[in-house]
Amino acid sequence: MNDIDFDRYDRIRPIRWTGDALELLDQRRLPFHVEYVRCQDSDAVAAAIHALTVRGAPAIGIAAAWGVVLAARDIQADDGAGALAALEPALQRLNAARPTAVNLAWALARMRRSLGGAGADWRERLAREAQAIADEDLAANRRMGALGAALIVPGSGVLTHCNTGSLATAGFGTALGVIRAGVAQGRIEQVYAGETRPWLQGARLTVWELQQDGIAPILIADSAAAHLMKSGRVQWVVVGADRICANGDTANKIGTYQLAIAARHHGVKFMVAAPSSTVDMATASGEAIEIEERDPGELFAVGGVRTAAEQVGAWNPVFDVTPHELIDAIVTERGVIERPDAQAMRAAFGA
Repeated sequence: MNDIDFDRYDRIRPIRWTGDALELLDQRRLPFHVEYVRCQDSDAVAAAIHALTVRGAPAIGIAAAWGVVLAARDIQADDGAGALAALEPALQRLNAARPTAVNLAWALARMRRSLGGAGADWRERLAREAQAIADEDLAANRRMGALGAALIVPGSGVLTHCNTGSLATAGFGTALGVIRAGVAQGRIEQVYAGETRPWLQGARLTVWELQQDGIAPILIADSAAAHLMKSGRVQWVVVGADRICANGDTANKIGTYQLAIAARHHGVKFMVAAPSSTVDMATASGEAIEIEERDPGELFAVGGVRTAAEQVGAWNPVFDVTPHELIDAIVTERGVIERPDAQAMRAAFGA
């Protein structure tokens, strides 16, 4: 990791705790407007998570943790047990904001546990735990970036999907962290980014992020991915995950599954990079994952301009599940799992 210049490749922070409020970089406004939304209570944080003001599984978890800190200000309790009971409605509202990303429930569970045995200092414990969640995520991203980049042969082209960078995490990114590390080490020659309809996270966010670091990506239409693979220009697809199951199945942004199928057909390697907090050993396989569906109306327009006829139907799942058989490597800060399956996952993460 010593050959990675983090000051150059880690400049963006989407979540800022000021001590009295949570400021979230409004990712709906990027790339043309860099604005922060100020949240002064937990319900504002929950609304920001639901509205995609903040997005990306790790970032959602971090934001929710700070949302608990904000909720604590309205609670009167003598100790952690009393605080937990009083905080439970706010915790439930935060948890309901986005159901698919396991990091949200994971972060809220950590905040609950931090109150165990707490006395009058329970508010300070919550604040320390929220900061620890953010700090650990940044360290994990830098570690997995180095581990994932080591799998990539120098001179390679890579394709990524959605946005998995600093905007989706505490900093550096998951899949985009692998890409940043690979560029810094001279392993990645060219980065391709799929646009990622319908919210265009690739077009609006990923290419903007890479530009901030002096990396020149090439944007492609989602539907051009298989043709790109056939051309021989990419050797790896590198994506993130919102949930990794006990058998190695992964849930990620809609469109990931078809990339994995196309990659296998064309002999392109497929890597999933995500922190260990994304691993859900309690969910046996992708069949058990609740797939969030959003307003079908999101498909009817691009940039606020309607492109579909009136009175048409639409189906708008936000995620899909990639079977573990199509994944060459899962990379977390704990290490690399090649050809993941239930046995390999148990060896890495326990039962």
